[in-house]
Amino acid sequence: MNEVTLNNGLKMPQLGFGVWQVEDNEATKAVAKALETGYRSIDTAMIYQNEIGVGKAINDSSVSREELFITTKVWNTDHGYENTLRAFDESLERLGLDYVDLYLVHWPTPQFDEYVDTYKALEKLYHDGKVKAIGVCNFHIEHLEKILEQCTVKPVLNQIECHPFLAQNDLKDFCAKHDIFVEAWSPLQQGGEVLQLESIQTIAHTHNKTAAQVVLRWHLQNNTIVIPKSVTPARIEENFEVFDFELSAEEMEQINQLNRDERKGPDPSDMNMR
Repeated sequence: MNEVTLNNGLKMPQLGFGVWQVEDNEATKAVAKALETGYRSIDTAMIYQNEIGVGKAINDSSVSREELFITTKVWNTDHGYENTLRAFDESLERLGLDYVDLYLVHWPTPQFDEYVDTYKALEKLYHDGKVKAIGVCNFHIEHLEKILEQCTVKPVLNQIECHPFLAQNDLKDFCAKHDIFVEAWSPLQQGGEVLQLESIQTIAHTHNKTAAQVVLRWHLQNNTIVIPKSVTPARIEENFEVFDFELSAEEMEQINQLNRDERKGPDPSDMNMR
């Protein structure tokens, strides 16, 4: 299992397991399978409504808490300093944990302009030792700049939609310049159109791997953290088997060239759901 070192010195698995759109009881089974397979990083959020199920799998597992890296997120309805502190305590209770490894602001929702106060609450949680690291999701460069200007604890990562059709190169460059990791949600692209491409299929055939494994490997070699989601046991295992091959520079460039700046999810500047 590859690990990356975040800007506060904390180590984090580069490959994790996501549970977006997984129902609570199904999340328990999926996370249990992921832990059994070897995943040690689990990514959930309040809005996924499966923190209880995730927590049950964690607490039922024979894997020690110290070996795990657990991420959750504060939702848009809980922005603001006091609201965020309350929301964190509620997430911790649902998870049945004493602390989380990483707490993230789920969306900046710039129309409401409360994300700086929200992030300052994350800083308090970090200083109080309730979380080991803090970061953000879906932040554009201008949102990150505001955090860097007005807050004191640098985000360790920015979790964003990222896949071969949405490479996010400018945002990746900005994050790299400021020692902020990029973590890809929807790393295989919602709908999976990218996996059907002949170029991806050819690379997969060359390595005797699946198209999904090739795309996950592309993320890893680009120094991106990935959190693929699946509830299918065979797919959970398949997504984990990406450390026994390497893409050539030519293959990496072939995939890099697929970028269309094409989103499947909302644009963070427009996302104001509450």
